[in-house]
Amino acid sequence: MRQRVELLAPAGSFEGFMAALWAGADAVYAGGDLFGARAFATNLNQEELLRAIDLAHIHGRKLYLTVNTLLKNRELEETLPFYLEPFVREGLDAVLVQDFGVLKLLREIYPSLPVHASTQMTVTGPEGMRFLEKWGVTRVVPARELTLSELSRMHQESPLEIETFIHGAMCYCYSGMCLLSSLIGGRSGNRGRCAQPCRLPYEALDDQGKKIPAKGSGLLSMKDLNTIDILPEILSAGIASLKIEGRMKRPSYAAGVTQIYRKYLDLWYEKGESSYRVDPADRQRLLALFSRGGSCSGYYNRHNGPEMIAFRDDGKKAEEDSSSSAGYIMKQGLKGKVSLQVGEPVRLALSWQRGPSGSGQQGSLEIDGPVVLPAQKQPLTKEDVTRQLGKLGDTPFSWEELQVDMPQGCFLPLRSLNEFRREMVPRIEKAMCAPFIRTPLSAGAGFSVQSHPSQEQKSVRPSPKPLPIYVSCEREEQAKLALAHPDVTGLYLPGKLVKVFLEEGKQKKKEIYWALPYVLRDEDTIALKTAWSEGLAGGLRGFLVRSLESLALMKSLGWAGKCVLDHTMYAWNDRAVSFFREQGVVRMSLPLELNEGELRHRDNRDSEMLVYGYLPVMISAQCVRKDTLGCDRRNQWMSMTDRKGKAFSVQCCCNEAQVNGKNCCYNVIYNSLPLGLASERDRISRLGLASVRLAFTREEPARVEKILDEFCSAFIRGREEETSSRIYTKGHFNRGT
Repeated sequence: MRQRVELLAPAGSFEGFMAALWAGADAVYAGGDLFGARAFATNLNQEELLRAIDLAHIHGRKLYLTVNTLLKNRELEETLPFYLEPFVREGLDAVLVQDFGVLKLLREIYPSLPVHASTQMTVTGPEGMRFLEKWGVTRVVPARELTLSELSRMHQESPLEIETFIHGAMCYCYSGMCLLSSLIGGRSGNRGRCAQPCRLPYEALDDQGKKIPAKGSGLLSMKDLNTIDILPEILSAGIASLKIEGRMKRPSYAAGVTQIYRKYLDLWYEKGESSYRVDPADRQRLLALFSRGGSCSGYYNRHNGPEMIAFRDDGKKAEEDSSSSAGYIMKQGLKGKVSLQVGEPVRLALSWQRGPSGSGQQGSLEIDGPVVLPAQKQPLTKEDVTRQLGKLGDTPFSWEELQVDMPQGCFLPLRSLNEFRREMVPRIEKAMCAPFIRTPLSAGAGFSVQSHPSQEQKSVRPSPKPLPIYVSCEREEQAKLALAHPDVTGLYLPGKLVKVFLEEGKQKKKEIYWALPYVLRDEDTIALKTAWSEGLAGGLRGFLVRSLESLALMKSLGWAGKCVLDHTMYAWNDRAVSFFREQGVVRMSLPLELNEGELRHRDNRDSEMLVYGYLPVMISAQCVRKDTLGCDRRNQWMSMTDRKGKAFSVQCCCNEAQVNGKNCCYNVIYNSLPLGLASERDRISRLGLASVRLAFTREEPARVEKILDEFCSAFIRGREEETSSRIYTKGHFNRGT
C-alpha cells in the first residue's frame, strides 16, 4: 500500500474553500483578514475561517492558515496572538510562517500548534531543515527552485515533511528574496502586497549597453507551473504534500485543477508509475482553467532556462467563473440506527468514516431524543421516521444508511421528530470537531504582551558616537580602495577576493569577512567548507550570511559566533532579533523596508545599517543572459531597462559556488538608483546601531573613492560633503512600505 500523499489546494475565499473540498483536496490553505501573503485575495473573515475549520474536520480534511508575512513589533505583540486565538482553539491544523519572530512567538504560546515554514523562508537544503526541526517546525515548503534530487536528499536527511508546489503561478526570484515591488512602488511582497513588476516589459542590454535581441519583452515573466506529466517523479522524491498555487484565482480554478490532480494522484495510488498516463484532454483543461504564456514543469528537472519564460505578453487566459459555494455541495456520509420503544427515549446510534475515499477517522455517537408514546389512533411508521430524519437539507450531512427498529404501536408527533433532527445536527458537528479543540496559552490564559519602551529607553544613544564603517565589494579595485581607507573597519568580500586580500587585511588590521552567496544549495558546500576553514586559520574574521541554509550550516560547524547576517535574513521585530541573537551571531542587518520611526522601535544594539549601495531587488535562479544571449558560464554584468527607461544592473553569479562541475548560478538584479543616506547621518546615529555599511557593486574606482570619502566624513567626523552631482534614493527610510 503506497503512503498517502496530501493534495493541498488554495482558497482565496469561502467559496474557494468549498470548491477545493468538493474537488477532493485533502487539505486547504487560506488566509484570514491579516498577515497573509495574498493581501489582495478576498480571504476569509473570522466567522468564515471558524466555519471552514469545522467543515474541514467534519469531512476528514485539514485547514492551514497563512501567516507568511513579516510583522512589525506592535503587530506581533499586540495583534497576532488575539487574531490567532479563536482559530487555534477551534482546531486549526497548522500555521504557515515566514517571520522568525512569529515562529518564536508561536512556539511560546501555542506549543501544540503545528508550524509550517513558508517558501518565503527560502529553505534550500537539509541543514536548513534540521535547523527548523529544532524549533518545532513540522513541515517545510522549500524554495521552488530546487531539483528533485535536492528534494530527495532533504527528505532522506530530515524527518520533516516536505510540501512542494505542483501547479500555478511562479515568481521570477527566490520567494522572500524580492524587493522589486517594494522599492519601486512601495508595495512589499513581504507584506503580501506585491504589484508584480516582474510581469512588466523590459529590454536587456549587454555589459557595453548594447540592446540584446530577445523573443519578447517579458524577460522576468515566468510561465505557469504544470507538473501533471512528472507527478510520479515528484512523488518518488518523498514529497508529503502537493501544493496548488492560486489564492488569487477563482473558485472554479481551485476546483478544476484540484479535480484533475486528484484523478491522477488516485491513479498513481491504484496502478503505480508504470500505468501512469495523462489524457491530452486533461492537459488542455488545465491550460483552459488558467494560462499565462503557456506552462512548464518548473525547476524539478532543470536549473533554469528560456523555456520557462513567457517572453510575449499574450494576456492571462482563464475560463469564466459563475460559481458560488452553493455549487460545491459537500456531504459527510452517516450510518445510523434509530430505535423506538414505548416509554423509552428515541435512541439514535450513529457512525461515520471521514476523509476522501473513506481514508479518514472513524467515529460514533449515541443521541437520545423524546420519549416514545403509545399510539392512540394513528401509529408512527418506519417510513415516517425515515422521512423526517432524512431531511438534512443544507447541513453538511447525508444518510448513507438509516435503519429504523421499532415495534408497532409507537407514536411521536412529527414536530417532535423534526425537533430531534434539528438538535441532532449540531450535536454530530460538535462530536466530530471535539477531538480538535485546543486550550491555547494565549492572551486570555496568562500571555502578556511585550512592552514597547519609549525611544529614549530603547534605541537612542544620548551622545551619538562615530559608527564603525564596513564595506562590501564585488570588484578587486573596489576592495583595494576600501582596504587602504583609514576609516574603514572591515570588508565583506566574495570568496575569490578573500583569497587575494586576506593577508593584506590582516596586516592593515582590517576585519575581513567572507560574503557568502545569496543562495547556498546543498551541493555547493562540500569544497567550500575546506576553503572556509583555511580562511579562518589565516585570519578571516567571519562570514556575511545571506540565507537560512548558510546560517544553519555555520551553526552546525560551530561558527555561528562568526556570522554577520545580511538584510535578506529578515529581523523586522524584536522577537526575530532575539531569535537570531540566541543563535550567537555577531551582528545582523537592519531590514531595508522599515522606516525611521519603525526602526526607532526596534532593538538595534547589535545591528548594522546599509547607508550606501545599489540595493538587490531580486535574487533569481533564472539568468537574463542565458535567456537572451545564451549561457557562457562566466561571472559578468549586464543590465535591463524598464518601460520608463530606468536601468537595473544584473549580476550573473555564474561560477561563484561551482563545485564538482555543478553550477548553481543565480542572478542579482539591482535597483536603478543607489541608496544614499549620508545626509541622514544625525538621525541614523540616534538609532542605537552597532555599525553602518557601504555596498559597492559596479562602481568604477574614481566613484568608489569619492563615495568612501563622502560617507566616512559624514559618519566618522559628522561632516557632510557636497553630493549634488549624485542622485540617491532614500529607500524606505522616510516612506516605509
